[in-house]
This record gives sequence, structure tokens and C-alpha cells, in this order.
Amino acid sequence: MNATLSTLPGNDRRQRVRAWIGQPRVQNFIIGLILVNAALLGLETSASAMAAAGGLIVALDRTILAVFVGEIALRLYAHRAAFWRDPWSVFDFAVIAIALLPATGPLAVLRALRVLRVLRLLSMVPSMRRVVGALLAAIPGLGSIAMVLLIIYYVFAVIATKLFAASHPEWFGDLGRSLYTLFQIMTLESWSMGIARPVMENFPHAWIFFVAFILVATFTMLNLFIAIIVNAMQSYTEAEQHGTQRVVEAAREHIEADLHAEMRSLRDEICALKSMLSGSQTIPPSLASERTGSTEG
Repeated sequence: MNATLSTLPGNDRRQRVRAWIGQPRVQNFIIGLILVNAALLGLETSASAMAAAGGLIVALDRTILAVFVGEIALRLYAHRAAFWRDPWSVFDFAVIAIALLPATGPLAVLRALRVLRVLRLLSMVPSMRRVVGALLAAIPGLGSIAMVLLIIYYVFAVIATKLFAASHPEWFGDLGRSLYTLFQIMTLESWSMGIARPVMENFPHAWIFFVAFILVATFTMLNLFIAIIVNAMQSYTEAEQHGTQRVVEAAREHIEADLHAEMRSLRDEICALKSMLSGSQTIPPSLASERTGSTEG
């Protein structure tokens, strides 16, 4: 491939490289390397695995990293400035750049960030990329729901602190403890036997407070979160479908325009050919006079 590319002009070489990188088999190969690399990074956390085959694991990890660097370099060469306009390409570049940072001395903690290479699956697999895009599109709606939930939390935390701080300071002694306790109740983790029933021993009607909070914070607000995410995923999918349809329609219109132009050109050529054939069958005047003279003679 390199010998072939060396004989092509710059733009042709870039197009060939772009087409080669975009081939399904190349993309599947990169995805396979990402999965293998994820397994290797997991093995590096095992002392027994590193004792048995530590050198091989590290060598394979560095080899796969070199392949990733080569792939990013080819994409930079093929796309040039367009590479930086694609958020997923910038994400891939950042992940690989973090993996290349030195992991010695004060930067040794950066070795743990090498596992971020697994996140490249988000940019390589279309279905995962679709989910991430939908989540990003849902952020504005989620932010509004989070603000409403924060207000509800604050109101219930103030009420809980006023009501239960004296009898249960370990859970509701101040606003911060009340917020944390309410978060535990929202997750439904030991909220009844661990918190609600002990409080009800001193306040028999405290169940009203806890049930109302669970109904509002857990069953209502969290379902709103889910509804917004599902709606964002549906909208994102529909937008992708509309975009694909527009591309197909534009291509169809372009093909139809080319076909119409070819048909017009072919019709003109047929008309010209007919005129030439009809002209060749007409007897020239000189030949017609010669035939008339010979007849008279």
C-alpha cells in the first residue's frame, strides 16, 4: 500500500488513506485491539498475572498503543483540519495523548488513566456513539430536572432538621446530615428499618414525611430523568434518520440530474447523426445535372 501511495498526488493519497481507514475490516480490527487492550490493562492489576507474564503483557500493551498512535497519525494526515472539527476525533486524540504521558515520578498516577483507552469504543461503535450523543442532548433537560430536585431536597431537608434533629442528631442534626440521609432514603437503601421506623418510635406520624418524600423524589423525579433521556435518544435517532434521508435524496437528485444531462446530450447527438445521414442521402446539384444530361442524350 505504501508503494502505491507514494506514486499518487497528495490529495489522491489522502483520499486513499481515508478510504482505507474507513473500511469495516480496519474499524473492526481497531475495535478488537481496544478490547484486547482493556483485558491487558485488567491483567496488569493482578499480581499473579504480572508475575507469570508481566513482560509479555507490557510488551503487548505498548505494541497496541503504537498501533493506536499510527491510526491517529493516519487520520490526521487524511483529514487534516477536518480532524479537529470532529468532536469524536478530538476525543480519540486526547485519550491517546494521555496514554503517552510519562508515568514516572509525580506523574505515576497517570498510569491509571491509561484505561481511558477503553472509552474509544464509544467513538468506534455507532450504537454507543448514538447513546452518548443522546445523553449529551438530554443535558439541558436533565439540568432543569436536577434544579427542581435540588429545591425539593432543600425543602425536605429543612423540614427534617426542624422536626427530627433533637431526637436523631446522627441523621438530621444539621442541614448537611439531613441532605445525606434523604439521599439514602431516595435510593431506598435501608430507609424503612434503618431510618423511618426508629424515627417513628418518637414521632408516630413521621411515616407521612418519609412516604411523601419517596413519592416525590424517587418515583416522580427519577422517572422524569428517565423520560427525558428516552425522549432525547428518540429525537437523536430521528435526527440521524432525517440526516441520512437528506443525504440519500441529495445523492438521488444529483444522479437524476446527471442522467437527464446525459439523455439530453445523447438526444442531441442522435439528432445530429440523423441530420448527417439525411444530408448524405441528398444528391448534390452537380451530380443531378450530369444525370439529366445523360438522359437527354
